[in-house]
Amino acid sequence: MIEVIAIRERSRWRRGASPVAVALALLLPTPVLAQAAAVPASPAPGDPTHQDPSPAQTAVAPQDGAPDPAATTAAPLDEGAASDIIVTGFRRSLDAALNVKRESIGAVDAIVAEDIAKFPDQNLAESLQRIPGISIQRDAGEGRAITVRGLGAQFTRVRVNGMETVATSTDGASSNRDRAFDFNVFASELFNSIVVHKTAEASLDEGSLGAVVDLNTGNPLGGKAGVTLVGSVQGSYNDLSEKLRPRVAGLLSWKNEAGTFGAAVSAAYSKTNILELGNNTVRWAQARFDSVDGTPCFYNSATGTTPVRNSGGTYRPSAACDQAALAFHPRIPRYGEVLHDRERLGVTGSVQFAPSEATKISIDGLYSRFREDREEKWGEVLLRSNERSIDLLGPTYDDRGNMVSATLNDAWVRTEHYFRKSQTEFYQIGGSWDQDIGDRFRFTVLGGISQSDATIPVETTFVFDDRTAQNYSYDYTDMRRPQLTFGTSVTDPSRFQLAEVRDRPSTVVNKFRTAQLRTEWDVTDDFTAKAGGVWRRFSFDSVAYTRDATVCPTRTTAAPDVVLGSVTCSPSSQVFAPGAVYGLPAFDLGEIFELGKAGQPSGTTTSFLIPNIAAAADYTGLYDRALAPDVGNIRNVVEEVTGGYLEFDIKGELLGLRYAANAGMRFVHTAQTSTGLNNGTAVTVRRGYDDWLPALNVALFPTEEIILRGAVSKVMTRPTLGNLTPGGSVDGFNYRISFGNPQLDPFRATSFDLAAEWYFAPQSILSVALFKKTVDSFPVSVTTSGTYASTGLPTGIIPPSSPAASNPEGQLWQITSVVNGTGASLKGMELSFQTALRFLPGFLRNFGVIANATFIGSDAAYTQSGPAVTPGGALVPVTRTETLYGLSKRAYNGTLYYEDARFSARGSVSYRGPYIDGGSGTGNVFEGYNSSLNVDASVRYKLTPNVELSLEGTNLTDNYRNRYTDLDANRNYEYNHFGRTLLVGARFKM
Repeated sequence: MIEVIAIRERSRWRRGASPVAVALALLLPTPVLAQAAAVPASPAPGDPTHQDPSPAQTAVAPQDGAPDPAATTAAPLDEGAASDIIVTGFRRSLDAALNVKRESIGAVDAIVAEDIAKFPDQNLAESLQRIPGISIQRDAGEGRAITVRGLGAQFTRVRVNGMETVATSTDGASSNRDRAFDFNVFASELFNSIVVHKTAEASLDEGSLGAVVDLNTGNPLGGKAGVTLVGSVQGSYNDLSEKLRPRVAGLLSWKNEAGTFGAAVSAAYSKTNILELGNNTVRWAQARFDSVDGTPCFYNSATGTTPVRNSGGTYRPSAACDQAALAFHPRIPRYGEVLHDRERLGVTGSVQFAPSEATKISIDGLYSRFREDREEKWGEVLLRSNERSIDLLGPTYDDRGNMVSATLNDAWVRTEHYFRKSQTEFYQIGGSWDQDIGDRFRFTVLGGISQSDATIPVETTFVFDDRTAQNYSYDYTDMRRPQLTFGTSVTDPSRFQLAEVRDRPSTVVNKFRTAQLRTEWDVTDDFTAKAGGVWRRFSFDSVAYTRDATVCPTRTTAAPDVVLGSVTCSPSSQVFAPGAVYGLPAFDLGEIFELGKAGQPSGTTTSFLIPNIAAAADYTGLYDRALAPDVGNIRNVVEEVTGGYLEFDIKGELLGLRYAANAGMRFVHTAQTSTGLNNGTAVTVRRGYDDWLPALNVALFPTEEIILRGAVSKVMTRPTLGNLTPGGSVDGFNYRISFGNPQLDPFRATSFDLAAEWYFAPQSILSVALFKKTVDSFPVSVTTSGTYASTGLPTGIIPPSSPAASNPEGQLWQITSVVNGTGASLKGMELSFQTALRFLPGFLRNFGVIANATFIGSDAAYTQSGPAVTPGGALVPVTRTETLYGLSKRAYNGTLYYEDARFSARGSVSYRGPYIDGGSGTGNVFEGYNSSLNVDASVRYKLTPNVELSLEGTNLTDNYRNRYTDLDANRNYEYNHFGRTLLVGARFKM
């Protein structure tokens, strides 16, 4: 069997080291560790431990109160072995991560790089999903945000090199304007370890109901003396886009012979070209149609006999019209593609100076730039808000209240071309001073700044319309793969006219300023007192504008606000004038789009005329138009936090049972300032609140291989940023208005944890953890129906290209506000198993298994707007008790790996159960995602001890993203896939 070398690091300032420090010590052994390690025997050929004699590769700096790993992780060698065996490669990273977990008093999991600048996965979030209790959300096929134990990304705090920060990118139609951390901003090669704290400690930064995640970059004093150079180059290929793009990374570090000074710099650059193909409905809705199977639905009066076509009139109930009006139909059924062209650059730098064992000074810097060009092309029918003019033929219905198929006449056929340029720049610089004063007292001073700028200089949409299309049909009998057939030509320019123009530039800036003092005093060998203070200032600024315009009005006789020469509209029919010259704009401004492999069945229309963005922007002078404020997204929040903590760490024996514990109290005062536009005027609201956060963690050691853990704490997360705006945002496409509330209380909860861990062999663990969170305060949305006038908002803030702009009282609005709710509950269990199969004969002993499962239950009360019960009536409020947003009740992860002296391979499977993502609209109760299954694999081969070839693949089964609207009916929202991504490359180390 393998024996893990584990010794206590000599430097006194490391005593009581955090898991972060442990992880870095594990990654880069010092000369002291090398001198202490035994030289391994020569294993049999093919044994993964076979290598030239070298320094120890694994070391642990234990926390005070934890058992000495030298006594607990050693295991007998195979019979005949003469000395210890050194662990390298993937097994070494598993060893290091297990020791971080083992040496912590609280519930901690870790991921440690296999080697310098060699993280186990291409994406930090992809690695995090291997940890029990963590699931991820994907964007463009790669992990973006995480959910920990059922709590979404906004409930997780992320620290980079010990300082809290936020990094935001863009997804869908807008930037991340919340507290969630976007892991796709960073290249994984820049980081050496991730440590996830699942239980709170008084000395740990507050702000998390889910977890505190530590991302750590370099540790140049931990490396060998002299120069270390590492480089890698890969080609990344996506089988949908059929594009090959580069991924390169490198690290250069140096440490003097005395081990007192070290410096390191690393850089990573990559480009990806991912194609997303599929279909989308933009939700489902109820509405009254012009006629159903020849039966008119509107007349000149309730008792009149003359049908009124296309607009106006009075609705007359009938069996056919009522059934169609109360059923749900797709609002914008469409197929299309989304191209994600991404570029990622990251640079880190670290300088460390340790003139003596008692002093260490570190300065760390990190810069990242993440760019994406997102281009969308769609062929669709705009039922949304236009049902009144549409004649319905042959509708069929299912048992869930859906109109699953129909033929439409006088339909609004639309093609869209969307283009967005976005960039996120993140930088952080921080410094720390670790100092021992005598043998028993030490302190750390930590400070720095970070900033994340997410900018969208261009977010442009051009729209072609044919508003008199005939014989369009849709069929959602197969809800995820509908057949959408256009009965009128959608490639003939004479059918189309440029109808809408949009551009919505925006910027989101997050800034952190941090200063901390941490002190530790070893009162006795078994009792340590810790105290510290913190000051942190966080600011969030969101600015957004629109250049939206209509060429032909969508609802009323209002004149268009862009005049394009030969483009004319009919004020009476809301469609193109019979004598208008249509050809010029479409001929000059269009291009043909061919739909690829989007999962569509035969019979689906796959060729569309769409606007050419460059030509249309030049023709309309779009970028010369004046910017109009997007008031719902112009806002600012500033939070200044001051506080401190007192914690006591103890270890000893009680009735012959060894134990370790920490207990303490953390106090923080939050001063909050929120600014937003209300009725076009900037309004600022100030408030403050205090939180006292006690925490207790206990670890018991019945044997050297078994650890029992327990924890209880008070935790909090500050309110969602978007909910703190003292104003309203208007969605004129969906007739929705959302009001913020700067008086919201934080999310506050009491957290309980119990765990049992059995380290039954080297690189092995069997564990079970039970957890419960009682959420005392939980902001909830309250939705009512009303007229636009009832809100008091000016009509000028309605997006000008939306249907509501020209007719704000055309239908009732859904008006949503956020209030302090009554709370929620969450409970669950994590199971984890990991082992190296060293007991098997021959080459089979080189295999290993990692598996975990998470089961979570949750209850939270929500008020949603449910379906209308009368044709054209108001949506009916519905109160439901469901899970917390972002919570999957089931999640499973498994990895099978193989590793010998030259060859290594691993395959991973990750399953995430369905989950609610948030409230929905248009009468749908909730929306979210159905289950997903992702399969990844990698193969590596060492040509020499310093050169390695690799082949990796992600999403090998080409899993579809399956999004739904309405929890009960599970209607198709979107069903898209991103293809498989393969990476082939080489790595060297000197």
